Amino acid sequence: MNTIAQEFTEQSISIIVNKNTPKIMKCLDQLSEAQIWQRPNQASNSIGNLLLHLCGNIRQYIMATLGDQPDIRERDKEFSAKGGYNKAELRNKLSATLDEAVTIIKNMDEPSLMKVYSVQGFNYSGIGIIVQVTEHYSHHTGQVIFWTKMLTGNDLRLYVDQKILTK
Repeated sequence: MNTIAQEFTEQSISIIVNKNTPKIMKCLDQLSEAQIWQRPNQASNSIGNLLLHLCGNIRQYIMATLGDQPDIRERDKEFSAKGGYNKAELRNKLSATLDEAVTIIKNMDEPSLMKVYSVQGFNYSGIGIIVQVTEHYSHHTGQVIFWTKMLTGNDLRLYVDQKILTK
């Protein structure tokens, strides 16, 4: 039987990796290389920017804070980039970031989940950090989906392979 800590970390990983990441990857499949870096307007970000931002956020919160690695994040560059990565490179960067983060999250024990950490001037428990990353990833997944639909005009059929249970 799972402990509460195991259940929490497994559910968080599942939301990020099994629920949201396939949606992002399906969006990438629909887009041209140029569309990846297209911005809706000057106040908004491209899908490329959003993916760099997700990688930076995960690296800072999970790897640097929970994994005790150096914080090498350059947040402003996540939003100022207008290219520099193609779809395959963005896909690989996100996958590699997630693989590393999942390893760290899976190794969190109850004392580590309850410990308070400081990140970006905020104090969060390990649980709080994982909740923040999960929510943040879900939020930007929605933006990627919306902007992909706007760019392509396509029904992405994100749930076509899922069975909806009804009573």
